[in-house]
Amino acid sequence: MRLLLVEDSVALVDELLPRLKRGGYAVDWIADGRDAGRKASDEDYDIAVLDLGLPGRNGLDVLREWRAAKLPLPVLVLTARDTFADRIEGLRAGADDYLTKPFHPDELLLRLQALLRRQRGQVNQPQLLAGGLALDEQRQSVQHGATDVLLSGIEFRLLRYFMLHPGQVLSRGQLEQHLYDGETERDSNVLEVHVNRLRRKLGRDVIETRRGQGYCYRGVDAGGKP
Repeated sequence: MRLLLVEDSVALVDELLPRLKRGGYAVDWIADGRDAGRKASDEDYDIAVLDLGLPGRNGLDVLREWRAAKLPLPVLVLTARDTFADRIEGLRAGADDYLTKPFHPDELLLRLQALLRRQRGQVNQPQLLAGGLALDEQRQSVQHGATDVLLSGIEFRLLRYFMLHPGQVLSRGQLEQHLYDGETERDSNVLEVHVNRLRRKLGRDVIETRRGQGYCYRGVDAGGKP
């Protein structure tokens, strides 16, 4: 999942970046509010973490700009202010969730997972469910029948994106855009290798190749028992 982190505290970013990456997020970091509006419009992000106390332009103005532009991405707001009025102002501006500093990185990760699942209509589910598979985002493993299948980091990111978009035809370019941050070199041949590794672990019918279009996650329910 591609995540936009808008935060000016270098110490906090140094703490969050490795934790977010281990959690399966491809992270682009921006420290100045003046750059945030353009960045979110130019790139296709799955979710954003937005600090309110930014240099150049405050986070509320950035958030209002995103919502005025009809950007659909879920936004989790970070703030050092913990008054009722501040929370109400952030939610009215279009925030989907609100986290007050200081916080534990694990809480941030759990809130991000909840926002992404809620966007796909899965509320209060302990795991991500789609197509007869259950993905454990903490262990980065998938429940396949009675078997718990461990995944590599890239396999986890790829399967999670497929499971959040079941039945949709996803082009190679779209998958690469959401699996890698803006600094990572992308190779469609490598993507095919990882798709095939998932098929070997879960069954060939789980992910269908659409020639000239890309891939489609069908799951074990649609494809029968692999």
